[in-house]
Amino acid sequence: MFRKVLVANRGEIALRVINACRELGVRTVAVYSEADRNSLHVRFADEAICIGPPRPADSYLNVPAVISAAEIADVDAIHPGYGLLSENANFAEVCRASNVKFIGPPPEVTRLMGEKEKARQAIKKAKVPILPGSDGVIQTVEEAEEWAEKVGYPVILKAKAGGGGRGMRIVRSAEELPHLFHAAHAEAANAFGNGELYMEKFIENPRHIEFQVLADEHGHVATLFERECSIQRRHQKLIEEAPSLQVSPKMRDEIGKTLCRCLTDIGYQNAGTVEFLMDTDRQLFFIEMNTRIQVEHPVTEAITGVDLVQAQLRIASGEKLEDILPHKLEIRGHAIECRVNAEHPQKFTPSAGQITAFNVPGGNGVRVDTAQYAEGVIPPYYDSLIAKLIVHGAHRAEAIARMERALSQFVVQGIHTSIPLHQEIFADAGFRAGEFDTGFMERFLAARAEAQKKS
Repeated sequence: MFRKVLVANRGEIALRVINACRELGVRTVAVYSEADRNSLHVRFADEAICIGPPRPADSYLNVPAVISAAEIADVDAIHPGYGLLSENANFAEVCRASNVKFIGPPPEVTRLMGEKEKARQAIKKAKVPILPGSDGVIQTVEEAEEWAEKVGYPVILKAKAGGGGRGMRIVRSAEELPHLFHAAHAEAANAFGNGELYMEKFIENPRHIEFQVLADEHGHVATLFERECSIQRRHQKLIEEAPSLQVSPKMRDEIGKTLCRCLTDIGYQNAGTVEFLMDTDRQLFFIEMNTRIQVEHPVTEAITGVDLVQAQLRIASGEKLEDILPHKLEIRGHAIECRVNAEHPQKFTPSAGQITAFNVPGGNGVRVDTAQYAEGVIPPYYDSLIAKLIVHGAHRAEAIARMERALSQFVVQGIHTSIPLHQEIFADAGFRAGEFDTGFMERFLAARAEAQKKS
């Protein structure tokens, strides 16, 4: 096992990695921007190094600064968390050249799976079901029009280097294709420095389902079942569950075996998530792979009993999956996660500022992952996530009841949060019955707006 690990992230995921390291007897080094000087990940790490001003580009995304901190602290490895540098193949290569272990896949694999169109081809070769779409990057509007005719409207344009819904446009007719093509290209170029696009068939009202995988450095791959991630707004997930009500044991087993073969073939290592869309006939289609730990990993931990971050560390230190995972993986009950964001629950505008009161719920089956506290400050420079509220129950109904109780006891004052929105969602009859898809929030918010007009 490693002697000392640098955590190249901030907020709750940085603290989560620090906790996993501490339980394994590994010393930790936090890096922080000037805005995060008083953050809990700085307080609870064994060492902490300031790497720059508040702006992410000047600190958390500053590769030379992060590597310099690693060299100063004399660490064995770097854990990137999620977001920021976690899927940056160039950063992984710099770690390798600096003789510091990057806790994640090899840079070659990260680069392959990060380029969405190349990932589609690799997955297709392994006979994982994918959506019909272009064979590669689309260079011009004319080429896009040709592919749209072949695939059939509606189609969706996606950024080759994209994520988080940026550089993505749904096209329902030939008339709107030119404008949306240019808009997606411009947004992708601005967000990722790469405006290249590819095209897929667009599925109306799909469910978003993802499979958690772990792969060691000895050629062994395992799947840890699936998560339901359909409750999302503008492609940003709000609520996640495990397992999905729509995935049968047979489907789970078949997809799991296919993914294991596929990821073994491409030489995947460490943690990853393979994302699918499910159509109304309950057919799954691959959309992308995230080569890192996910925000929603706690729901998988709850139903499997496997600490995924510790598994990442153990895999990167050379251990085999057979020594990390239980002899038999089984689904135990049902888990749900709510992302508590610092934003107005009606307007969805960011809500930075100082927290004046902070109380997290507890009790049986309740977990809160956060790096916030009373008198803490939510800076305006970063992602709005301030906490993840996770519950686990014997079945979905118990998990919902537990979440409603926990939300009612979660107190955050001084800023706006998404807690009231989550309470509204959990009161919705369709959500409670499991009758939802990725269009749920759009319909839910439209109904809420209509009701407010009438009141």
